[in-house]
Amino acid sequence: MKKSKFSPIQIAKILKEYDNGKTAIEISREHGVSKAAFYKWRERYSGMSGKELKRLKELEEENRKLKQMYATLALDHQMAKEIIEKKL
Repeated sequence: MKKSKFSPIQIAKILKEYDNGKTAIEISREHGVSKAAFYKWRERYSGMSGKELKRLKELEEENRKLKQMYATLALDHQMAKEIIEKKL
């Protein structure tokens, strides 16, 4: 997964600027963010503080790692099951 060049705190500040009255076009030009990325951030993170946003990102990363671990273990389990069936 591609790492964002913006930290969660920076994203929160950018969204605050929008809440304070700046337009999406101005924010896009000023920070070098596409309008699509800005609207995606707004959809996901509107109303969150920098700390909440940082914690959410950490949880998403932890969830991704756990899913990967589960997939690996499930494959190992399936292979072991097939080997046992062949021996019987």
